[in-house]
Amino acid sequence: MSASASPVAVIGAGPVGLAAAAHLLAHGLEPLVLEAGSEIGDAVRAWGHVRMFSPWRFNIDAAARALLEAEGWTPPDAEAYPTGAELVARYLVPLAATPALRGRIHTRTRVVGVARRDHGRLRDAAARNGVPFVLHAATAAGAVEALEATAVIDCSGSWGAPNPAGAHGMPAPGETTHADRIAYGIPDVLGAGRDTYAGATTLVVGAGHSAMNAVLDLLALARTAPTTRVLWAFRRPLAAVKFGGGVRDALAQRGALGRQAQALVESGAVTALAPFLIDGITDENGALAVTGRQGDRTATVRADRMIVATGFRPDLSFLREIRLALDAAVETTPALAPLIDPNLHSCGTVRPHGEAELRHPETGFYIAGMKSYGRAPTFLLATGHEQVRSIAAALAGDWDAARRVRLELPETGVCSTERVGRAATAASCCEPAGVPARAPDAVASSACCAPAAAPAQPKVYCG
Repeated sequence: MSASASPVAVIGAGPVGLAAAAHLLAHGLEPLVLEAGSEIGDAVRAWGHVRMFSPWRFNIDAAARALLEAEGWTPPDAEAYPTGAELVARYLVPLAATPALRGRIHTRTRVVGVARRDHGRLRDAAARNGVPFVLHAATAAGAVEALEATAVIDCSGSWGAPNPAGAHGMPAPGETTHADRIAYGIPDVLGAGRDTYAGATTLVVGAGHSAMNAVLDLLALARTAPTTRVLWAFRRPLAAVKFGGGVRDALAQRGALGRQAQALVESGAVTALAPFLIDGITDENGALAVTGRQGDRTATVRADRMIVATGFRPDLSFLREIRLALDAAVETTPALAPLIDPNLHSCGTVRPHGEAELRHPETGFYIAGMKSYGRAPTFLLATGHEQVRSIAAALAGDWDAARRVRLELPETGVCSTERVGRAATAASCCEPAGVPARAPDAVASSACCAPAAAPAQPKVYCG
């Protein structure tokens, strides 16, 4: 591939990566976008069946909009809610096809290493910050190319690194062995995965929006496949589980989701296991035997399938030669961590932040977008747009613009004063997960998930 003599490398061609490229161009900088997938928006396509619960007005970046409108693009209804597939088709694909960007995006190009030229992580020479970055990129042909860049913005996300089901943060013994029966994130239960889940018993693990989406989809499936059963495992006692901000949430769809999920549990429409800390998974006569702890008691539940919706974590493996400053718990920058750490941050809404909060010791290197939040589950797409706007301004030397961080985010309605030690028990405002919008009183009351009577309505992603 060819590149400018002095590009800024952008890793990932999702919504935030393409927005970063647009902002770099607006400042007269040359972006080089490297996407591991075969198409732009590869991770978004994986949840294309899910509808976002933030409307279009929160999901279109200003610099990206300028490039699109210069080509005669007609924006979608600002108040409509796109699916992931619509976000790709109506926004990301046209954006990547603009004359400004189309020659600067390279798909099937996975970054496998980032370093300073001739400077490993240990070498502390005075010239370190004055030499370019070198990125090793594996291409579809199997070759590894070395590319140079003046700066790097890692927008690769964390979709490909889901948290495991195991109680200790590691995969439970047997989890990897039985991976063919375990899905992570947002499986398309009502579409491509219908035959897999219909009539089966599925154990859903997690308390966030991803888990809520899975449970509601499985209930909808049970309407036509009555033997479908759902078990829902929470890692905390049920009394400590927060179901979002409800009517206080400025995003009505997101607030409704929490109310619906809480109603499911309280009505007994699903079998809730809370707390349930998973210690091992084995095969027992063709079923998964999942052993865990419920308080002081060991318990084993049996299921045909598992959906693990316990959040995501950043893949830092290809950044081993970059000098990163990471919070010990959240794996984000020390400046950003206090704003988003669910152990400290009692309210779900996070204030705007930019280049200053995302800065690492390696000058010119940034992590933006969902990956910038490390293990915290509170990311919203509009936040990523403001992050890369600020970063691009800083790289161009426009420090006034970089510091001028402004963003109106919808309130989550979540604010808790309950503490466990020094930790707030606030619910996460958002995960990369889909959530159906269905009436809370329209589910069946069977303890093992008899068919739900909910009308079919669009699913909603956390946005």
